[in-house]
Amino acid sequence: MSMTPKQRILATLRGEAVDMLPFIPRLDIWYNANAEAGTLPYPYQKASLREIADDLDLGYHCVIPNFRDFREEGGDLDVGIGIYNLSLTPYTVKLHNIRRTHERLCGGRLRVKYETPKGELTTMSVFSEDMRKSGLTLYAVTEHAVKDTTDLDAMAYILSHAEVIPNYEKFRAHQEEFIGERGVSVALGTMYASPMHYLIKELMSVQDFYYAMADDSEKMQAFCEQIAPYFDSIMKTVAHSSAEVILSGANYDVALTPPPIFAEHITPQLRRTADILHANGKFLATHPDGENRGLLREYVNARIDIADSICPEPMTCIPLHEIRKEFDGSGITIWGAIPSVSVLESSMSDRDFEALVDYTLGAIGKGDHMILAIADTTPPNAKFERILYIQKKAREFGAIKASGG
Repeated sequence: MSMTPKQRILATLRGEAVDMLPFIPRLDIWYNANAEAGTLPYPYQKASLREIADDLDLGYHCVIPNFRDFREEGGDLDVGIGIYNLSLTPYTVKLHNIRRTHERLCGGRLRVKYETPKGELTTMSVFSEDMRKSGLTLYAVTEHAVKDTTDLDAMAYILSHAEVIPNYEKFRAHQEEFIGERGVSVALGTMYASPMHYLIKELMSVQDFYYAMADDSEKMQAFCEQIAPYFDSIMKTVAHSSAEVILSGANYDVALTPPPIFAEHITPQLRRTADILHANGKFLATHPDGENRGLLREYVNARIDIADSICPEPMTCIPLHEIRKEFDGSGITIWGAIPSVSVLESSMSDRDFEALVDYTLGAIGKGDHMILAIADTTPPNAKFERILYIQKKAREFGAIKASGG
C-alpha cells in the first residue's frame, strides 16, 4: 500500500523508509500569478491550487504561508515591524499602551506611526497591484522602524507591551479539514530566527544595522535581551499548537548574515528553539534560500530539522553534492534542491534541464532526508511539463531505505 504525502514527509524527517522520493513543490506564487492572468495549464484553468495538487498527487506544500490572509481587517498594520496576524497562525499579537495611526496611500503603500512613552517610530510598507499580479503575498518594507540606535528604546517598549495570544482552533481546523494527508501542517513562528536577526531582517535596513553594530553593539545586544521574552513567548505558544512543523527564520545569505554574525547571534537561538520544539514533538524548519557557502555548518550546529528551499548551482555557488556532504549524518532534511531557473525555458534548454535533474538525483545519493521541490519557489513562467517531468523522475528513483535518523 502506497504512503500518503504526509506519511512520506514525516518518514523522511525521521530517517525512516519511504515508498518513493517525495516531490512536493511550492506552487502558490506560480498558481496565484497564472490564475490572475488566466494562463493556468489545461485542464486546470478553473481549478484551485489544492485541486491541482490532488489531481497530480503532488501533496500540498504549506511551509510558507499566504502573507495576505489576515485574521481581520487591518491585519496588515504591523507588517512593517514584522508582525503578521494571519488567519492560519496559531497565535496573534496584540499591542498595548501605544498609539498607532496609519495612512493608506496610492500604489498600495501603508504608512504607520507608533507613539510610545519612549519615542515615535514610523514604517512604510508596500503591496502594489503589480506585486499581486505576480503572485506575491509578502509586503515590501520601504521604511524601517529602527533608523539608528536612538529608536531602539521605543521599539523595545512596543514589544515589551505586546501580548502573544494562543489561537489554536482555526489552525487545527485547517490542519484537519484542508491539509489532512496532503502534507504536514506548518505553523509560522517568526520570519526571523533570533532577536538580532529580527533587527537585520525586519526592523532595520542592512546598511543601518551594520553601522549600528559598529558604533554601539552593546546597545544592540541590550535591545535583544529586552525583547527575548517576547520572542520566547511566541516559540512556546507555537510549540503547544497542533502543528507538526514550526518555521523560524528565513532569507539568510552569506552577504547579509555572514558566518561570524550567524554563529554568534542566530545559531544559539535556533538551537534553543530546536530544543523547545523537539521537547514538544515538533520539527524545526528554517528557510535558507540565499547564498549559503559558510553557513551550512551553522545549520548543523543549530540542530534544525528542515532546510527549506536550499538552492544549489547554478543559482548559488554551492553544488548540491557539497550540501549533501555537509549535512551527512546531521538528520537535516533538504526541502528543495531544484533551482527555479531550471524550469524556465528562457533560462535553460530542455536538454540542459533534463541533465540537471539527472545530476540532482545522482547528488542526493540514497535519497534519505530529501524532499524534492523547486527552490525557492516555482516561478510564474515555469514550463508546466518540466514540473511533471521532475515528478516522473522522482517516482522512478524508487523507494528510500531507512537511514537510522
